[in-house]
Amino acid sequence: MNAVNPTDSASLLTAFGALGVLAVTFAESGLLVVGFFLPGDTLLFPAGVLSAVQHGGQPPRLVLWQVMLCAAVGTVAGAQVGFLIGRHGGRALLTRTSSRRVREGVARAERLLARYGYRKALVIGRFVPMLRSVLHPAAGALGVPAGTFTVWQTVGGVLWSQSLVLMGWALGSSVDDVDDCLLPLIAVVVALSLVPLLVEVVRSRRGRGEDGRDGTGDTGGTDD
Repeated sequence: MNAVNPTDSASLLTAFGALGVLAVTFAESGLLVVGFFLPGDTLLFPAGVLSAVQHGGQPPRLVLWQVMLCAAVGTVAGAQVGFLIGRHGGRALLTRTSSRRVREGVARAERLLARYGYRKALVIGRFVPMLRSVLHPAAGALGVPAGTFTVWQTVGGVLWSQSLVLMGWALGSSVDDVDDCLLPLIAVVVALSLVPLLVEVVRSRRGRGEDGRDGTGDTGGTDD
C-alpha cells in the first residue's frame, strides 16, 4: 500500500474517502500548527467533484451526502475543540509558540474579531486560509462567549464546507471528464481562497499608511 500524503488532497481522498474529509476538516479547523499544513479548500472542492463524476457507468467514487455530512461534522467539531484549547490554554499558549505563522495568525484573528465583532468575524474567518486554523483557539483565549462562538462558528463552518463541496459537485455534474483537470482546478481554488487574505493585507497596510499621514491612530485603527 502506498504511503498517504496528508497534505495532498488526492492521496487523502483515494485512501480514506469521506472519512478523510472529516479528519482533515477537524484538524484544520482547530489544531493550530497541524492545521496550517492540511488541505481545506483544496480537499472539499475535489471531494465534491469526485461525488459527481462517473466512469464507464460506474457510480461516483464518493457519495455526496457522506462527504457533506463528514465535512460539516469535522468542521464544526474541530472548531469547538480549538475553542476549548484556547479557553483552557489561554493567550500564552498562542503567543509562546516558535512558529511565526501561528503568531501572525493570532494577530490577524485579533484584528478580525475587533473590526467585525464576534459574529461576522467567525463567519468571515472560515473563508480565509491559515486564519481559520488559529481563529477558533484565539476566540477561546480572548474570551468570546461560548454560546456566541458555537452558533456563529457553526453558521460559518456549514456555509464554508457545504458551499465548496456543492460547487465541486455541480462542476463535476456538468462537465465531462472534469476529474482529469483537478490539478488546474485546485490551483484556481487556492488562488480564489487567498483573495480574502490579500484584501486584509492591503487594507491593513493602507490603514497604517493613513495613520502615519494623519499622525494619529484614529483612522483605520481597527485594522491593527
